[in-house]
Amino acid sequence: MRNFNLTPDLTPLYRSAIGFDRLAQLAEHAAANNANSGYPPYNIELLGENRYRITMAVAGFAMSELEIMSEGEKLLVKGNKTAKTDERKYLHQGIAERGFERTFQLADYVRVVGAELEHGLLNIDLVREIPEAMKPRKIDIVSTNTLG
Repeated sequence: MRNFNLTPDLTPLYRSAIGFDRLAQLAEHAAANNANSGYPPYNIELLGENRYRITMAVAGFAMSELEIMSEGEKLLVKGNKTAKTDERKYLHQGIAERGFERTFQLADYVRVVGAELEHGLLNIDLVREIPEAMKPRKIDIVSTNTLG
C-alpha cells in the first residue's frame, strides 16, 4: 500500500519566484489547516464588490462565550463553552457543546467592520478598503513637441 503526501511541496516556487513567499505560506497554511474545517459550520458571502460576511452557526453559545480578534491579516473566532452545573441525562445529544477556535486569513486591505449574534448565527462583516494610492488612476499624456 502506498502512502500519498497531500501536502504540496512549494520548494520550486521559492527557488524561482521572488516576492511570492506570502502566497506560498498561505498555501501551506491552507493545506495544514484542514482539521480546522468542520466545526462550527460557516458560510462566506460576497455582499458587494468589496463587502463580505462570514456567518457561523454557534447555537448554544452566549455572547459572553464568543470572542473575535483581528490582528493583521488574520481573523480569529473563539468559542469557550462554560461548564454546565446542571446534570442532564441525554438520550441523544446532537448539539455540540465544545469550544472551538477558527482562523481566517484575510486578504490585503480587508478589515472587520462589525459582528452580531442573532438566532444562533454569528455574522461578521468585512470590507476591503483599497488605499487611494493603490487604486488605478489615469495618467495625463503631455506633448513635448513644441512647434513654433
